[in-house]
Amino acid sequence: MTTLVTGATGFVGAAVTRALLARGEAVRCLARSGGDRRNLDGLDVEVAEGDLTDPASLRAAARGCDALYHVAADYRLWIPDPPAMDRVNVDGSRAVIRAALEAGARRAVYTSSVAVLRSHADGTPADEDTPTTEADMIGAYKRSKYRAEAAVAALVRDEGAPVVIVNPSTPIGPRDVKPTPTGRVIVEAAAGRMPAYVDTGLNVAHVDDVAAGHLLAFDRGAVGARYILGGEDLTLARILAEVAALVGRRPPTVRLPHDLILPFARVAEGIARVTGKEPFATVDGLRMAKKRMFFSSAKAARDLGYAWRPARAALADAVAWFQDNGYVR
Repeated sequence: MTTLVTGATGFVGAAVTRALLARGEAVRCLARSGGDRRNLDGLDVEVAEGDLTDPASLRAAARGCDALYHVAADYRLWIPDPPAMDRVNVDGSRAVIRAALEAGARRAVYTSSVAVLRSHADGTPADEDTPTTEADMIGAYKRSKYRAEAAVAALVRDEGAPVVIVNPSTPIGPRDVKPTPTGRVIVEAAAGRMPAYVDTGLNVAHVDDVAAGHLLAFDRGAVGARYILGGEDLTLARILAEVAALVGRRPPTVRLPHDLILPFARVAEGIARVTGKEPFATVDGLRMAKKRMFFSSAKAARDLGYAWRPARAALADAVAWFQDNGYVR
C-alpha cells in the first residue's frame, strides 16, 4: 500500500507521515521544489516534487497510490494576496483529491480545520453540528478553508468521492519548524517576550494525537463526515502560565484590551506589506481572539476511538523541541 501525503514537510503533515511509517506503510510525500524539507530528514519516504497549483504534478505524484492524506494548506493569518490562498487551499484541494481518485486511491482524508466552525460567544465548546456560514469567517485563511471544505464536500456529494474530513483544533508539539502562529506565541513566551496577553482561549491538542486521529479517520470514519480532532480547552493566560512554569519564568499578569492592540496590529500589517514578512499581530487575529475558541472532540472519541493527552504534555514537548533546536535561547 502506497500512501500519498501532501504537506508532509509541514507540522501536522510530518506527524501524519511518521504515524503512517510507524505502522509500516509506504509513504510518498508531495513537496515543493526548493521547500524546507527538514521534517523529512531521516525518514524512509519517497519524495514527489510538485505543487497544489500544478495539476500535472499532482497527477504524477498520485500515480500508483491507493490512499491520500491531504494535509497541505496555506496557513497564514495575514497575506497580501488573498486570492493566492484560495488557489492553494480551495482549487488545490479539489485538484489533488481528483488526481488521487483518478489514480485509483480507494479512500482519502482531507485536513480541514476548526477555523471553519463558529465558536460560541459564551465560551461553551462548539462541535461539528454548530451552525456556521461563510459570513462567520474572519480573514482570508478562514474563508479559504471554509470554501475548501465546501469544495471537498461537493466532491463527496456530487462525484461520490470517498473522503473523510477531519478538523484539527490547535496542534502543539515537536517539529513546528516554521513555526505556526501558535508556535510563535510559545516561542515568544518561553523567551520571556510576552509580558501581557489578551483574553481569549484555544483548544490545545498534541500534534501526535492529531496525527493518530487522521489514521483513525481513514480506518473508521464515515465518508463525507467530519470529525474535530482536538484536546483541552485553555485560556491564553493559562497557556502562557504553563509555558512560563516549564521554563522557570514568571507568567504575564497584564491583560490588554483587544481594542488597545488594534492600532499596533494595523501598523504591523503596514510594515509587513513593505517587508513581505508576516506580522506577529494581525487585525484578523485580534478579531478572532475576541471569542474563546473552544471545541468538543466527543464525536471523534465516540466514533473513531480518538484520544488526547493533557495540554501540558503538548506544551512541554513543544517547548523542549523549540529549546533543543535553537528557537529559544
